[in-house]
Amino acid sequence: MSFTITCPICGKRDVYEFHFGGQERGPRPAQEELSAKAHFEYTQVRTTRNAAQQEWWYHASGCGVWFRTWRNPATNREERPPEAPGNTGHD
Repeated sequence: MSFTITCPICGKRDVYEFHFGGQERGPRPAQEELSAKAHFEYTQVRTTRNAAQQEWWYHASGCGVWFRTWRNPATNREERPPEAPGNTGHD
């Protein structure tokens, strides 16, 4: 199955140009006093919903930018436009 992802630089492209970076999970927990269970849950546990979720995508066959967009995994459709590359949280 194919669908499109909208790159904030290049525009709408086929999903095969991108690499999936995973769900947006918020900031990484502080390492001080982080239990093994909390670390495992942050790094390994994913929740896929039948509703829109914010995700990371990398435009590997294009401009090489990481960005976040909202996609519904049940329909593979983008729900909201991607965020600008300067607002990725990886600065």
